[in-house]
Amino acid sequence: VQLQASGGGLVQAGGSLRLSCAASGRAVSNNGMGWFRQAPGAEREFVAGISWRGASPHYADSVKGRFTISRDNAKNTVYLQMNTLKPEDTAVYYCAASLKSFASASAREYRYWGQGTQVTVSS
Repeated sequence: VQLQASGGGLVQAGGSLRLSCAASGRAVSNNGMGWFRQAPGAEREFVAGISWRGASPHYADSVKGRFTISRDNAKNTVYLQMNTLKPEDTAVYYCAASLKSFASASAREYRYWGQGTQVTVSS
């Protein structure tokens, strides 16, 4: 499975971005999918996850109410809608696919990773 993340960019605080993660190689419709991020000098952290059916999305407390994860299994794509962005959201965002049908908050549960897309939020 190859994952290609896109949609990052530079945005002012309060703005919005929509990240996409397109999978190729095989379908990921049975896989839990997640978004993680890593800021400079920080560890990679969980942002959001969604199960194979799109049920039970869950979020890090820091993004709850501002970010929405969704998936379109027909397009083999997962999305992360990010609203009300803050400077502390600045990071490289990675999408990942688990071998399990649910999405864990632990990076160790994910087998496949995309290359990352940079999100920069200016104050």
